[in-house]
Amino acid sequence: MSKKISPFLWFDHEAEEAASYYVKLFKNAKLGTVTRYTAGTPLPEGTVMTVTFTIEDQEFTALNGGPEYKFTPAVSFVVACDSQAEIDHYWDTMIADGGQSQRCGWIKDKFGLSWQIVPRNIGELFSGDREKAARTTAALMKMDKLDIEKLRNA
Repeated sequence: MSKKISPFLWFDHEAEEAASYYVKLFKNAKLGTVTRYTAGTPLPEGTVMTVTFTIEDQEFTALNGGPEYKFTPAVSFVVACDSQAEIDHYWDTMIADGGQSQRCGWIKDKFGLSWQIVPRNIGELFSGDREKAARTTAALMKMDKLDIEKLRNA
């Protein structure tokens, strides 16, 4: 059954490529339905219009809508990782495939979509006394890819 709310992502022309990319990147993911534009619609007949896909039981729809809209960091997806190896996997794969490293665990993938690759327990790393929280924040502000051990030891 579909969820009441799900992300709908507007791409210029890369919806199918992006959906396939995300399904390969995440272990618990699968492609869904592909729809195509028909005659008399904004893009040529037969062009992929939408692709549905699922990541970790979250449904997404990717639309080929043309160049009118672009992604911004104002909307991002958080990937809660259980280990440094998992952080490294997502970060290193996205960078190697044309992504852009950004501060504090943020990355922009090759399609321009923003992600936050963070430890699942990130809130715990900042809990405790104010001095510990300040040290952890200072350490985080110097990082692009997050290092769990350095955050823990701050």
